[in-house]
Amino acid sequence: MMNRKPHFVIKTSFGSTLTSSLIVSVLLSLGSFALPIHGYAAEKTASRELSPIRIPRLANGKPDFSGIWQTTSAAEYDLEPHSTRKDAPPSAGVIEGHGTIPYLPAALEERKKNFEARGTDDPRLKCFTLGVPRGTYYPEPFQIFQRKQDLTILYQFGDSVRTIYTNDTNHPDDADANDWWLGDSRGHYEGDTLVVDVKDFNDQTWLDRSGNFHSDALHVVERWKFLDANTIEYKATLDDAKVYSRPWSLSVILHRHREKDFQLIENYCYTLDYDQYYPFPKP
Repeated sequence: MMNRKPHFVIKTSFGSTLTSSLIVSVLLSLGSFALPIHGYAAEKTASRELSPIRIPRLANGKPDFSGIWQTTSAAEYDLEPHSTRKDAPPSAGVIEGHGTIPYLPAALEERKKNFEARGTDDPRLKCFTLGVPRGTYYPEPFQIFQRKQDLTILYQFGDSVRTIYTNDTNHPDDADANDWWLGDSRGHYEGDTLVVDVKDFNDQTWLDRSGNFHSDALHVVERWKFLDANTIEYKATLDDAKVYSRPWSLSVILHRHREKDFQLIENYCYTLDYDQYYPFPKP
């Protein structure tokens, strides 16, 4: 029996007939087949643009930032644009506008000294708490625990713990304020963005490994916003009248750790120099 391929015929306006294979060839040459596909793609694109982002939320409807997060940026090495060097990979920087930090003249000289001495004077090398915002873009994970009234951030580096209050309270009065390593953090929500006002710092932390720094007059405003359920856009605006000529901002992306059984590992900096003394007393 002859193997016959199915086909159909159609009568044209000219009174002649076209086979199915010929019709397909004609439609392809006219681009007719692209029309329904294009329409479907356009409909899907419009649907994605109009659909709200699905993000985790607390029982009260506010965004739930709980989880373990980490940046893949090179911000920790140097916030400003820089080429490769022995102690830092190249980077376009994370300062908005790809600019540099607007130091006052005397502060710029101090920053140059810090850069030259960065191999020994970086507070990180002394195991000091990293501070805000440095702890957020340091290349180690941190974990957020969130409740209605606050967020607690546990940093792997140095086991530092930071609290962001979201219970409508204000910063301590000046008489009660202190100079804290991580400052005092008070947050509120603007839509789905967590806005955190941070002040009352000491002047013992740097902003990165290249010697960028601040004084105890530092004032930081952070903005935490989900881009999707597993990605946060983090922005920080820094103002310090003793060091900068104007406020400036940086921005990094934070990624959720989703590896199976992933957890923070204690990293209380570099204790090997003291290991010979522990445990005490000796067994």
